[in-house]
Amino acid sequence: MENDTGVGVLDAIAALGRGLLWLGENVILSFYNLAYAITHPALWLDWSDKEAIMRVVYYGGSVEFFFVVFTAFLVLTGVGMWRNAFLWGCVRVLEGFANTVGRFAAWAGLIMVLQQILIVFVQRIFARSDIVIGLGIPLQFDISWWSEELKLYNAMVVALCCTYTFVQGGHVRVDLIYAQVSHRSRRMIDMVGSLVFMMPMAVLIWMYGWFFLWRHLIVPKPSASESLERLLMKARALRWNVETISFSPNGFNGYFLFKVLLVLFAGMVFLHAMAFFWRSWLEWKEGPESADRYLDRDTLGAGEEAYEGTH
Repeated sequence: MENDTGVGVLDAIAALGRGLLWLGENVILSFYNLAYAITHPALWLDWSDKEAIMRVVYYGGSVEFFFVVFTAFLVLTGVGMWRNAFLWGCVRVLEGFANTVGRFAAWAGLIMVLQQILIVFVQRIFARSDIVIGLGIPLQFDISWWSEELKLYNAMVVALCCTYTFVQGGHVRVDLIYAQVSHRSRRMIDMVGSLVFMMPMAVLIWMYGWFFLWRHLIVPKPSASESLERLLMKARALRWNVETISFSPNGFNGYFLFKVLLVLFAGMVFLHAMAFFWRSWLEWKEGPESADRYLDRDTLGAGEEAYEGTH
């Protein structure tokens, strides 16, 4: 029994060692992979070459790409721990990006409301079966197309405003424990949450959404389990086949845009997880006086403070 226990411990240590060795090898190789991609842009940017498209498809959801991003996060974190001002700059850039995209995409909500009103007027009052918009070359689609297209605006708000809402503190949360602990304990919880929940969730959605997107853009359809060599062989028969299927006759036929939004959502969440981890670490290190430093939150203006945060 003791021998079996000893063997099990040795096997576990050996497996841990192999895992750490694999991790270290991939981190080191990521520097070479990034340098090679930068110095050979035609291999993946020249989309007149079908093999270049397949390389983008493969590497966009590959272990190599993950470790390039992961290593960049480690390097930036290391430099930022040495120079806090640099890390604050990274936080401000990423939070500014989330705010800019979110504030712009939020207008899709207004467009959605106005378009719905237009649909009701055209269909119920003017008894028209289509809507024509434009000067010179008109944009003409059936009422059902415009009605189904409203889903796109809703998807834009959900996907592109998620990190913006996070920066603004607008997500619903239940602070049974979080609200009662000290400033440093909150920052520790935030750091663990960004590493254990936000980043892995974003990676999983990206891996699913990336190949889900490309399977609706090109044929032969790529698979996440296929090797680069296999995809390069399939590149000989590659052609664009953008999804234009609608769920109803004359309905909205741009559903591939939802797949694009899914990928953008995952990428933005991962980037903001990095920013949230860095902000939490900086606020943990610098103390309560650094809480919400450089945080760009919207305000209703002077005299309206009582209404802010109530939504």
